[in-house]
Amino acid sequence: MDTSSPQSKKEWLLTQEAFDELLGWLNPDREQAGSRYEQIRLRLIKIFACRGCVEPEELADETINRVIRKLPEIKETYEGDPALYFYGVAQKVHLEYTRRKPIPADLPSQPEPRAEVEREYECLERCMQKLTPENREFVIRYYQDEKRAKIDNRRELAERLGIALNAVRIRAHRIRATLHECVRQCLGEASG
Repeated sequence: MDTSSPQSKKEWLLTQEAFDELLGWLNPDREQAGSRYEQIRLRLIKIFACRGCVEPEELADETINRVIRKLPEIKETYEGDPALYFYGVAQKVHLEYTRRKPIPADLPSQPEPRAEVEREYECLERCMQKLTPENREFVIRYYQDEKRAKIDNRRELAERLGIALNAVRIRAHRIRATLHECVRQCLGEASG
């Protein structure tokens, strides 16, 4: 899937018009389109987080920006659930991320086939459902937003729970570790 654009990535800026075009592609109803956009963004964040990416929000946003840049070329001919296109682009973004990230000498980088990504996503969704409703809401809130909004959101989360911000980080880390192990086991069952 080629997600490049004739316009350089550094020159490209997200405009309101381009974002509105994306929302229109997701759903003609503006409110439902906004809801669908949020669902896709949160799932992208979960996918990147469960793969151990240290910047899941930034990678999710990069994925969305690439889809928006490509949208004029694909929106008329693309068939099927738009979310699947996002996940395909996310695969490429993740592959680029793993190539940039230092890799230990004993672990070679190997791209994962599309079916593996879909299995990971299905396992992540299954594992998210196994969390208590409180932990599921917590982890989704913890990883939502970006930059200043993310910091403010995490501070509000700590205040609402009546715990220190560091305790919020520790709790998020534990839930993420639980999810990671659950996904690993799920993938083991799927391949067995």
